[in-house]
Amino acid sequence: MVSIDLYRNETSRHAHVILPATSPLQRTHYDLAFTALSVRNVANYSPAIFPNEVGMEEWEVLCKLAAIVAGQGSNVDAAVIDDFAFTTYLEQMVDDKLSPIHDRDAGEIITMIGDRRGPERFLDLMLRAGPYGDRFGEVSDGLTLAKLETAPHGIDFGPLQPRLPESLCTTTGTVDLAPQQILDDLPNLEATIDAKTNGGYLLVGRRHLRSNNSWMHNIDVLVKGRDRCTLLIHPDDAANLEIDNGQLAVVASATGKVVATAELTEDIMPGVVSLPHGWGHDREGMATSVATARPGVNSNILSDENDLDPLSGNATLNAIPVTISAAG
Repeated sequence: MVSIDLYRNETSRHAHVILPATSPLQRTHYDLAFTALSVRNVANYSPAIFPNEVGMEEWEVLCKLAAIVAGQGSNVDAAVIDDFAFTTYLEQMVDDKLSPIHDRDAGEIITMIGDRRGPERFLDLMLRAGPYGDRFGEVSDGLTLAKLETAPHGIDFGPLQPRLPESLCTTTGTVDLAPQQILDDLPNLEATIDAKTNGGYLLVGRRHLRSNNSWMHNIDVLVKGRDRCTLLIHPDDAANLEIDNGQLAVVASATGKVVATAELTEDIMPGVVSLPHGWGHDREGMATSVATARPGVNSNILSDENDLDPLSGNATLNAIPVTISAAG
């Protein structure tokens, strides 16, 4: 097992080799994930703030690992793998009849992009072939990565634009609100509505804005303050269980148990309790001093890895039957 990580954490502690990773401030950044949540069409690009003291860029490490896995050995130049990946992706765009650069000369596009490597080359391609791009010379004032680099605060392209029904791939050309697979699964849902739960409580998860998964738990300024790894429980349930606010409570399922601090709130319905995911930083072999000082509890201990949702195939991580009791 090989990991690329800043820390020896719950996952990388199992690795045979941990390769050093650059800090987020030592590499460039273009936000792909959270633009899907934007209320306006924007583009933001951030250059690296500090020099890379690790040596190889992360994309170079991944290219090297890809070469090793493909049986090409460790002496392959990362640039060769990068060229292969980029050329393959570009040729797919050129061959795609729906692509804005369909039938363009791939060699000409590579020349126009210039000497960029790694993620920046892919980014320049996608920006220029995107809805606001210069289409490699076809739109005189279109977007390029070079233009974005001169706008440190990003570029606002205005409000979101409608994309329906053009972007729909359904045979009817409409949004399918009741796919047949879900309709076929409704009897399973109906059968569980009145089913008696183990102990009468169901456990659901949650996530805090300041605690995305486990990303931020080893940085003191992001975990300081009140404990956020608490068991949310309705006051009526807490009264029946004789559990006070701030008291330790035992949460047990068929697979294990954890002890967490109870937080009484009417924001959760009776019969349901909630633990956040991404906590439990107390495993042997870790080297995350800040996270380990505020470990919280690992809610995955309460889930059964063999209990799968039949429709999605995912492990069941919500509506887990649990018992609740005051800690001794």
